[in-house]
Amino acid sequence: MTKHFRGAVLTAFATGMLVGGGGAATQAAAAERAPVAAPTDGFSVTVDLSDRMLYVSRRGETVREYRVAVGQRRHPTPTGSYNVRRLIWNPRWVPPDADWAREKRAREPGDPRNPMGRVKIFFRAPDYYIHGTRETDSLGRAESHGCIRMRNADVIELARMVMENGGERRSAGWFQRVINRVSNTQDVRLSRPVPLRVRA
Repeated sequence: MTKHFRGAVLTAFATGMLVGGGGAATQAAAAERAPVAAPTDGFSVTVDLSDRMLYVSRRGETVREYRVAVGQRRHPTPTGSYNVRRLIWNPRWVPPDADWAREKRAREPGDPRNPMGRVKIFFRAPDYYIHGTRETDSLGRAESHGCIRMRNADVIELARMVMENGGERRSAGWFQRVINRVSNTQDVRLSRPVPLRVRA
C-alpha cells in the first residue's frame, strides 16, 4: 500500500467519511433466487451500467456515488436485483473457468497482479463481484470481464457501509488492521442481506 493511499484511507476513518461499519454452490444459487431483501433502514446499492456509476442510497436519497468500470460488450455485467451476503477483504484471485482466463494463474493477497484489489463484494455467484482495482484508468469504461471495478479507496468505503448495514459492524481498529496487512484475508458473511440492483 502506498503511503498516500494509506493516509487517505485512515483520514477517511478519522473524519467519519467511512460510514460505520446442500453444497455451497446450491446454497449460493438458492440465495440468488430468494426474494430481494427490503433495504435495511432504506440502505441500498444501485449500479447503472449506462452511466458507469454506483450509487449508495438511504431512504431513497443518494448519499454516495462512485465512478466504476463495467463489463465489456462480449463479457457483459449481468443486470437484475441481488442480495449481497458476503465480502472478502484482501482476497486471493483464482482464474474463473472461462476462455479469457485460460492462461491466467492464481494470485495471492497483496500481489500487485491480483485483479481483485483490497476487497470483493459478491453479488452473483460464483464469478461476479464488486471489487477494487489498480487499473483506475478503466473507471468510467466498459473494460471488465463482467465484474464492477472501483478505486480501492472507494470499494473500502463501500464495503464498510455494506457491513454495517448488513449487521456486521466492526471497530475502526479492525478495519485498520485489515487495510494495513494485505495478507490478512477476512471472509465476512452478512447477517442481513443488503439489496443491490444492476440496471442497464
